[in-house]
Amino acid sequence: MDNLSDILSHRDFDTPPEITAIKDYVRRHHDCDVQVTMLQRSIMIKARSAALITTLRLNGPAIQRAANTEKRLVFRIG
Repeated sequence: MDNLSDILSHRDFDTPPEITAIKDYVRRHHDCDVQVTMLQRSIMIKARSAALITTLRLNGPAIQRAANTEKRLVFRIG
């Protein structure tokens, strides 16, 4: 059985490029910060402002192109 340090030594802790691209897109176009979480089949984008989430939802295809992903985008207010 592997111990915890062996398991964690093989893990990649770098931020996925999709997350970086989405955060950069939102900062560049809306001057706001968002939380982005990668899930198995989708990407969750979370922001405090309902107006920002609505705008991002309308710009979903542009965000997918910027992130170069086919994953489904999920938008949350929180």
